[in-house]
Amino acid sequence: MRRRHLYSVLAAVGLVGPYGFFVSFLTTHGPDGKEFLSELFATPISAFFAVDLLLSCVVFVVYLREEAARYSMQHRWLYLLALVTVGLSFALPLFLYARERRLEVLREKEGFAT
Repeated sequence: MRRRHLYSVLAAVGLVGPYGFFVSFLTTHGPDGKEFLSELFATPISAFFAVDLLLSCVVFVVYLREEAARYSMQHRWLYLLALVTVGLSFALPLFLYARERRLEVLREKEGFAT
């Protein structure tokens, strides 16, 4: 399996997986932001995961900016939209998929080496 195929599968799982839990929350509480934050930071371990995820999102944004510029990738906003509407589990593999496709194109057209 090529890396880009793996990233596409991971992006699909990253889209569907988290939304199962989010839909469950919405079914129970509706779009209640206060309750969402309350449950997100309800325990030390959930706060640990929340802070870890938020910091990872910041790292992804920095990485996205640099890598997209390095390989002249278009539509950077799409990955940011994926990040804020779904999450890192979708945005990161989606970006890596697009990056692999871009690298394949560059290798074919210019003999580009990574």
